[in-house]
Amino acid sequence: MDPFFQCHYSGTMLLSLTFLLIFKGASGATFTFINKCDFTVWPGILSSAGSPKLDSTGFQLTKSGSRTFQAPTGWSGRFWGRTGCNFDGEDRGSCVTADCGSGTVECSGRGATPPATLAEFTLGSGSQDFYDVSLVDGYNLPMIVEVSGGSGTCEYTGCAEDLNQRCPAELRVEGGGACRSACEAFGKPEYCCSGAYNTATTCKPSTYSQMFKSMCPKSYSYAYDDATSTFTCTGADYTITFCPSPPSLKSSRDSPKTTGTTTDDGSGLEPESGSGSESNSAAIQQAELATSWLANLAVGDSTRTHPSLAFTSTFILATSLILSFLSL
Repeated sequence: MDPFFQCHYSGTMLLSLTFLLIFKGASGATFTFINKCDFTVWPGILSSAGSPKLDSTGFQLTKSGSRTFQAPTGWSGRFWGRTGCNFDGEDRGSCVTADCGSGTVECSGRGATPPATLAEFTLGSGSQDFYDVSLVDGYNLPMIVEVSGGSGTCEYTGCAEDLNQRCPAELRVEGGGACRSACEAFGKPEYCCSGAYNTATTCKPSTYSQMFKSMCPKSYSYAYDDATSTFTCTGADYTITFCPSPPSLKSSRDSPKTTGTTTDDGSGLEPESGSGSESNSAAIQQAELATSWLANLAVGDSTRTHPSLAFTSTFILATSLILSFLSL
C-alpha cells in the first residue's frame, strides 16, 4: 500500500473514530423494562413538557416480559407500573392502582393517580443524568433502577420492599393494593410541604415518611429528601425492574458514601450542615443540584440545550464523507 495513502487512510479512520466517540450518547439512553412480578404490570410513561414522547405512553408487560425504549439526550419524564388493569379488545379500560385516567392502555400525556411508585429521569446532554425512585406520591409496586455502562457513581436505586404488607391502616387503600402518602391521606401542609412548609428548612420528615425511608433508604420519602435519594451517571443505559428479586439488588458499583449519609437506624435523614466532612459537602452540593432538577422536572422546564439527533447524524456522515474524499 502506498505510504501516502496508508497515512491518509489511518488518519481518516482515527478522526472518524474520534467523532464517533465525541458524539457517543447523542442518541440518549436505552430504558429496559422488566417484569419479575407474578402478575401482569402495565407500565405508564409520561414525558415532561418540552420532551418528545417515547414510542409508547403505556403498554402491557406480562410476567417475565421485557421491553426496551430509546430516549434522546435531554429527555425527562417518569415511569410507573399500573396493576389490576382490565382492558377490552380495543384497549379501553382502567387499572386498580396507578391508573392514568386516559381510559386506554396508552396514557397519552396523563400521569399516575396516587398512590404510585415513580421512577424519574432527566438525561443530560453530554453531562450527568439525574434519576430517582420516588415514594412521595405513595407506593404501589416494588421497583428498582439499575445502571449499565456510563461513568460516575451510577448506583442502583429504588424500593424492593413490599410496603403494602407493612402499610399503616390509615394509609392503606381499600383492598391493600397500594399505600398512600401522608399528604394524600391527610392533606395537611406539614405532610405536603406546602404553604408555610414549602421550604427545605420548614418541611421536615414525618413519622410516615421516616417509615418509608427506613424500609427503602434510597428512595424519596418526602419532597425535600434530596441528599440521599437523587443519583447521577453519565452516558448510561437503565433497567427498570418491577418486583425485583434480591440478587438483582447487588451491585459492584454501590458506594453509599457518595450520595449522602444514612443514619444507623436506616432512616437516611439528611445530616446537619457544618460537619466539615467531604461526603456531607458533596451531599449538600448534590441536593442543591437535585432540587433545581426536580423543580424543572415538575414544570417541564429545562435550561439544557442539545443538538437534534438529525443534526448530529448529518454532521457525522458529512464529516466521514469529507475525510474519505481527502484520503483518495
